Amino acid sequence: MNLLYANDRPGHYPASWYAASTAPLPPFAPLRGETRADVCVVGAGYTGLSAALHLAERGYDVVLLEAHRVGFGASGRNGGQLGSGQRLEQQGLERLVGREDAQKLWLLAQEAKSLTKALISKHAIDCHLTPGVAHACFSAREVRHEHEHVAHLREHYDYPHIEALDRERMQAICPSPKYVGGSLDMDAAHLHPLAYALGLARAAAAAGVRIHETSPVHGLIRGARNTVQTERGRVDAEHVVLACNGYLGTLDMKVAARVMPINNFIAATRPLSKAELDGVLRRDVAVADSKFVINYFRLSHDRRLLFGGGESYGYRFPRDIAALVRRPMVEIFPQLKDVEIDHAWGGTLGITMKRMPFFARLAPGVLSASGYSGHGVGTATHAGQLLAQAIAGQSEGFDTMARVPAPAFPGGAGFRTPLLALAMTWFALRDRLGL
Repeated sequence: MNLLYANDRPGHYPASWYAASTAPLPPFAPLRGETRADVCVVGAGYTGLSAALHLAERGYDVVLLEAHRVGFGASGRNGGQLGSGQRLEQQGLERLVGREDAQKLWLLAQEAKSLTKALISKHAIDCHLTPGVAHACFSAREVRHEHEHVAHLREHYDYPHIEALDRERMQAICPSPKYVGGSLDMDAAHLHPLAYALGLARAAAAAGVRIHETSPVHGLIRGARNTVQTERGRVDAEHVVLACNGYLGTLDMKVAARVMPINNFIAATRPLSKAELDGVLRRDVAVADSKFVINYFRLSHDRRLLFGGGESYGYRFPRDIAALVRRPMVEIFPQLKDVEIDHAWGGTLGITMKRMPFFARLAPGVLSASGYSGHGVGTATHAGQLLAQAIAGQSEGFDTMARVPAPAFPGGAGFRTPLLALAMTWFALRDRLGL
C-alpha cells in the first residue's frame, strides 16, 4: 500500500486544525519535463525544506520535489513540541555510543533548538512559538527516574533550564489527577507546526529553490549524475537528498528496513472557557507524559486543547479518529468527557529500533536523514542543515549522527509491520496495567 495516498486526497492537506487555522501558500507547479540541478531534494517536510534552504543560501541550484503540498506529512500534523536533547535520553545514549559521542549528540540537539528558533526569527515565521515543555509521570518510580534525569543534565551537561517537579508543582501546571510529578524545561518550546513548515517553504522559495508540488518520485537511478524520476518529468543532479521519513516507500530499501512508518492521532477541542482551561493547563506549556504510547498536549492560540494519543497498527486511519483520541484524553482529563471535538486527524511518522534518527550515505552523491521517532521539529530542521553541510564538504555533524547504531527491524522492510504491531500491543497493555 502506498502511504502517500492511503489516507489522504492527492494534493490536499488533511482536515486538521492546523490547516484550518493558517492560510496555505499558492500552489507550486508540478515538475514537467527534464531539468538539471546541483541538488535534488525529495520531500518537502522540515528536513527537505531546511536542506533546500541551507543549500540555496550556499549558492547551490536546488530542485525540491513534493508528492502533495509543502508540509503535507508529519511536519504539518505533529504535536508542535520543540524538545531538548535527542529522542533517547542522555543516559541511554551514553550506554549506546559512549560518553564522548553522547556529549556531541547533546550539543547537536542544542544546535537543533537554537537553529529552529533562529529560523523563525530570521524569516519572521508567525507560528506562535512559546517556551516550555513539561514531562509528566504517573508513578513515584517514574518520578524518581525523571528527577535523576534532570540531575544528570544539570551536573554532566551544564543544562540549567530544566527543573524537577513534585506532585504539588506538577498540579500547579497541569491539574490532572493522573500526574504525580515530572519536570519542566523552559528552553524547550511549542509551536504551530504547519505554519512553521509554510514559513520554511516561503524562505526556501525566496532563496531560489525551485519547488514542485504534486510531483511524486517513482524512481532513482544512481550514477555519475543521479536521475530522479517523477510522473511527468525527471531531474538530473550531482547530489540527491532523500527526506521522505514515513513516506519513503521503496525508494531505498536500506532506509526502509530501518525506518518504520506508523500512525499517530490528534484531536482539537472546541475553544475552552477560562474555567475549563484552569482544569487542564494553568500555564501555557506543552506536556508529554511517560506512557510508552505517549500522550502529548498543549493549548492552541485560540484556547483549544490539542491532544495527541491513541494507537493504530494498520496503515489506514480509523474511521472515527475523534473517538480514538477521546479515550486517552478523558483518562487524563475526566471532566472533558463530553466536550466537543472540532477537528481530529492522523499522520504518519517514521520510527527506528533505537528511537534515534537514521542518517546515511546511500551511494555516491545520495544522502538521507529520517526516522525522528516523534522528536522531529528541531531534529529534522537541523538534519536539513547537516545534510547541506555534508554536501558542501563539512560533514562532522552528519557523520556524528550517522555513527549512531541503526539496526534493521526484524523481518526487514517486508515483515516488520506485524512484528511492530505485536510489540506495540504489548507496550500499550503495559501502559493500561500501569506496569
